[in-house]
Amino acid sequence: MSFRARILIGLGLIVLFPLAVFELRVRADMADRLTAQYQRRVASLVAVIRADLSRDSAGIAGRLDALKDAIAADNRFRLAALQGTDRAYLLDYAGNAMRFTGLAMLQIQDEQGRIISSGHFRNEYDRAEPELPRLLATAPGGTALLEARTAEATLLALARVDSLRLGGRRLTLVGGVAVDSSFLARLAPDSDLAVSLTLPTDPLARVDSTAQVVGTLAVPFVGLRDSPGLGVARIVVTHSLAPLAVLRRRVDAAFAAAVLLTGAIALLLASWLSNWISRPLRELARRTAEIDMERLDIRFESDRADEIGALSRLLGAMTERLRAGAARLREAERRIAVGDLARQVNHDIKNGLIPIRNVFRHLLEAARGGPDRLAAALQDRQGTVESGISYLENLATNYARLYPQPGRTPCDVNDAVRETIRRVGDASRGELRTELADELPAVHTDPVVLRRILENLVGNALDSLESRPGTVTVVTARAAGADDGRPAVRITVADTGRGMSREELNRAFDDFYTTKPGGTGLGLSIVRRLVLDANGALRVETEPGGGSKFIVELPGEPS
Repeated sequence: MSFRARILIGLGLIVLFPLAVFELRVRADMADRLTAQYQRRVASLVAVIRADLSRDSAGIAGRLDALKDAIAADNRFRLAALQGTDRAYLLDYAGNAMRFTGLAMLQIQDEQGRIISSGHFRNEYDRAEPELPRLLATAPGGTALLEARTAEATLLALARVDSLRLGGRRLTLVGGVAVDSSFLARLAPDSDLAVSLTLPTDPLARVDSTAQVVGTLAVPFVGLRDSPGLGVARIVVTHSLAPLAVLRRRVDAAFAAAVLLTGAIALLLASWLSNWISRPLRELARRTAEIDMERLDIRFESDRADEIGALSRLLGAMTERLRAGAARLREAERRIAVGDLARQVNHDIKNGLIPIRNVFRHLLEAARGGPDRLAAALQDRQGTVESGISYLENLATNYARLYPQPGRTPCDVNDAVRETIRRVGDASRGELRTELADELPAVHTDPVVLRRILENLVGNALDSLESRPGTVTVVTARAAGADDGRPAVRITVADTGRGMSREELNRAFDDFYTTKPGGTGLGLSIVRRLVLDANGALRVETEPGGGSKFIVELPGEPS
């Protein structure tokens, strides 16, 4: 380890470690104290809620007791309940009693459990619910939460049960107060504390103990939905730990500020020390900066025995290796450049010889028909031979100048397409079709460049048919012009060949990449370079088994 690294690490340990320990201790102590305080507040509210529920239960019991006295003194109710007369009075009795007693639900049952009057749901008359009084009577403290039916929705009530004897018959009273949002809000007078109710039928909620302090109070629960039974509901009291999180962020911010200030001081001190000990390193860095692939004669000599001396000797050895490697690299680049040029010349010459070879094949076939037919075929294909020879001559001239600047002259695209079809057309390789638009604008490019683009694209399209029945179609059309108002021409070469996969398409324009036996892999890369040189655009649409479509757009002559 270097001396400078030891200085930086030592300063960090001396300054930052005590700060980190202090900050962690403060955060832990603060979290423990506040969490304990929140837990005490939650436990205190749970005790208060338990007392409130007991007081509410006693209040319900008192109201039911007063209602028993009123029923015993009501002769009209006695006649209606015992003799079955005045049914309307009996149906409305519980509803009227609810308004006077302040209850939210009231149900009167006979000894068989048949409902003879219901204040919260009048249509419950004559419904049998013998389980309800029995379950309430077995609940601890005689009080339980109850889901009662109403005409509109389910009513959740804190209910009790009581009974009286009337004319030799036993009547049961079930009454309670509504447990709704206002009831829960009354249980939580402190805004920092939240009170919620969880029923046995509710899905089990996951409590995040890292975000809140939780306390629960079990309350008996009578459920009558599916199978009557006595369960346990829970009143959940929570206290958010958000204030604690705020305090933690403030402590972290103060610690970060202290770390930044201390780090700045340590950085200044380390900079001063490093500047004092690194003068030899600066000199070494200056000489290293002079190293370049064209300048590898820099000498690194040192008789020092420390790290700086070892680094100097290492850089000297590296420079020697770079000097030898650069010589080998230049030789390899020269050979690659020559090889690339040779492959490109071979590819372009093959393209120029294909039409001539096709002409001689045609002449051989015509010679079998006699001298007259041979003379006619020679006269018909003389232009193709001369055009091919002219193409090869121009190609040779261009390669003689290595990379000539293409000439810019007006070119008729349709004429170039017809000439290309005539030159490379071969019925044995596939059917060639053309769809040429009328009145196309002339394109502004080199005629040789245009012919090389077309011949490469059409030749590749024919090769993609792989000697199977198929079609290659060349389409020309006017395209949308550039922003400067110049017209443009679109050339589309479509085939019904095997198409390309996504991987093949991604590499289609790479030099020397080919999928054809004996191919050079230069056709499409040459096309792309020629299109770009002509200020045009090239795109491909293809899918495996569905053929390929190459679309070239070239700028037209300015009007």
